[in-house]
Amino acid sequence: MAESTGKRADARRNEKALLDAAAAVFVSDGVDAPVRKIAAEAGVGMGTIYRHFPTRADLVVAVYRHQVDACAEAGPALLASADSPFAALRSWVDLFVDFLVTKRGLAAASRNDPEGFAALHGLFLERLLPVLDDILAAAREAGEIKSDVPAYQLLRAIGDICAGAERVDPGYDARITVGLLLDGCRG
Repeated sequence: MAESTGKRADARRNEKALLDAAAAVFVSDGVDAPVRKIAAEAGVGMGTIYRHFPTRADLVVAVYRHQVDACAEAGPALLASADSPFAALRSWVDLFVDFLVTKRGLAAASRNDPEGFAALHGLFLERLLPVLDDILAAAREAGEIKSDVPAYQLLRAIGDICAGAERVDPGYDARITVGLLLDGCRG
């Protein structure tokens, strides 16, 4: 029994490494990146990827879910360890922006599975809104942001700003614009 439990833990670690590698490749090359590049980044064979994720859409969905979970789990840790709630907010928003950047090409990939990607959007709101709401509540309580900054509006605004990062414009840096947005939330 212990051996199968070890294999499951090992399989989870391998899958996490594979998803992290895929996310990194998606950032640089988009979701249409060659599977061989993802396999090389993860240090696995292409067969391993196809065994875990039979289609590209399966891989993209898994990366999306993995990153939503990581972003959601980071919120409480950042709030506990940051110098201030606003510093936690900035750090969390940086992670969120990184996550949004990996979605480059997600819309095109979603054409193959519109229902699956609609469910991902629901997961996104379900997991990330409460985390951001908690961080904003702590920042409000500390007097670091205005009292009328709703989590949903802030998520949407950041998403809209990051959507511009997909354009081919080497002078555009979504992080600068998001920083200006956060500065505008200050109390």
